Amino acid sequence: MDPIIIIVGLVFIVLALLIFTNIKIVPQSKAYVIERLGTYHTTWQTGLHLKVPFIDRIAKKVSLKEQVVDFKPQPVITKDNVTMQIDTVVFFQITDPKLYCYGVESPLSAIENLSATTLRNIIGELELDSTLTSRDTINAKIRVILDEATDPWGIKVNRVELKNIIPPREIQDAMEKQMKAERERREAILRAEGEKQSRILVAEGHKESKILEAEAEKQSAILKAEAVKEAKIREAEGEAEAIAKVQSAQADAIKRLNEANANDAVIRIKALEAFAKAAEGQATKIIIPSEIQGMAGLAAGIMESVNK
Repeated sequence: MDPIIIIVGLVFIVLALLIFTNIKIVPQSKAYVIERLGTYHTTWQTGLHLKVPFIDRIAKKVSLKEQVVDFKPQPVITKDNVTMQIDTVVFFQITDPKLYCYGVESPLSAIENLSATTLRNIIGELELDSTLTSRDTINAKIRVILDEATDPWGIKVNRVELKNIIPPREIQDAMEKQMKAERERREAILRAEGEKQSRILVAEGHKESKILEAEAEKQSAILKAEAVKEAKIREAEGEAEAIAKVQSAQADAIKRLNEANANDAVIRIKALEAFAKAAEGQATKIIIPSEIQGMAGLAAGIMESVNK
């Protein structure tokens, strides 16, 4: 075989290998920082790219996803001189691969040190109780400071969380005792509320019983009064009916006397009968008409003659 053909074939194979080995595909959510002859040349985004052999090189492959880094606990001192351990979790995202590569050496270490320094400054202005109850405020302050400080590094800090706040052992014991006392206090309050509600229910039941008893007595009194009233009404109606019958009888008697054309002697006899009935009563004084007085004298004279 001709040596020239062999050499051309080898050259073609080498060129093909060089081309294929320098064709690069950047995947989604990635970015490649390219250097040409040792200086920054460009940043490859997602897609197909061709690298110049022996001239270009991929300086760094950068992930554009949001990343999470958990830093080890840092000792901090509060305003009231209590030393505690706090570990933080930082959520960040690379927004500029070039600045991320050339802005700072060891970006994660820089973020950790900056986070610890910022945390110490913020906690140093707070007392222990405020530190334990102001996590959201502390998180927001740290995030703002870190985000501003990491802009020159091509990093955006999205969120910072205080993962754990570990006070000294004696403080933890005191807090546990305080929490226990608070639980006991709440239990006592709930028990007292339950007893109060029970007493209220008993009082309400007693009150309801008294009301029902009073209502029963009231109804009984009303019924008794109604019965007495009904009896008196019936008694009055009976007396009225009797009086009416007596008056009717008297009217009938007078009517019959009138129909019989009774003379004065008969009327005077009737008057004497009425006077006799009146005398049987309990009256101490009786007024006698003059006509009856004359008749009484006549009757007395007759009786005296008979007796003699």
